[in-house]
Amino acid sequence: MSPEPLLKIEGLVKTFGGFRALDGVSLHLHPGEVLGLVGPNGSGKTTCINVISGLYAPDGGSVIYAGRSIGGEKSHRLAKSGINRTFQSPRPFLSLTVRENVELAAHYGDPKPGFDVDALLALLELDGYAGRPAAELNSAQQKTLDLARAMATEPRLLLVDELAAGLNPAELSRMAVRLRALAGSGMALLVVEHLMGFIDKVTDRVVVMAAGKEFFGGTLADATRDPEVIRVFLGGGHHG
Repeated sequence: MSPEPLLKIEGLVKTFGGFRALDGVSLHLHPGEVLGLVGPNGSGKTTCINVISGLYAPDGGSVIYAGRSIGGEKSHRLAKSGINRTFQSPRPFLSLTVRENVELAAHYGDPKPGFDVDALLALLELDGYAGRPAAELNSAQQKTLDLARAMATEPRLLLVDELAAGLNPAELSRMAVRLRALAGSGMALLVVEHLMGFIDKVTDRVVVMAAGKEFFGGTLADATRDPEVIRVFLGGGHHG
């Protein structure tokens, strides 16, 4: 593992009116590592991904990627720098074909010469749907297409927001294998997820969040034995 983190967040703050969605979050992520971001609804997990990916500008703290500060940079610039993401609700261009969706994303990310759309579609088992409009895909296939679009920009850092929701057990297993393979290729992944079985399969470490702060970092096995983690998950903090 590289001694220097690819992503380093320190004291990250994001406010909406008087509400501090992020209240001083710190975490780090190395190339080839999968970090899970877990916690009750409203704990700030997706807000954290939204700040890292350029959807929101931070109101405090720092976001350092590959040694430089990126807080407040726009998403399209970050995609060219090697950061991309999936969304809780996939947003393909429904009237375009699967292949056209991926080609468009690849163009957006400025890929290296020789980038192979067909190989990517085959890798994600979307090759049989390449000529179909994205509107014809089921929800699991649309999530896979969302992942393909993010991968088409050849990211070094991939932010994965609840990719597992709505997938059946076989689809979950395939998705877990795919994400581990991306990490094996040297990509860093930050995974927001509620399904602990999926988190267990894909992550090296987890950061547990509550009320906009991180309060535990370590393996999922250690987290499940930590009384404070158990209290947060079972103590009624599931709304918001």
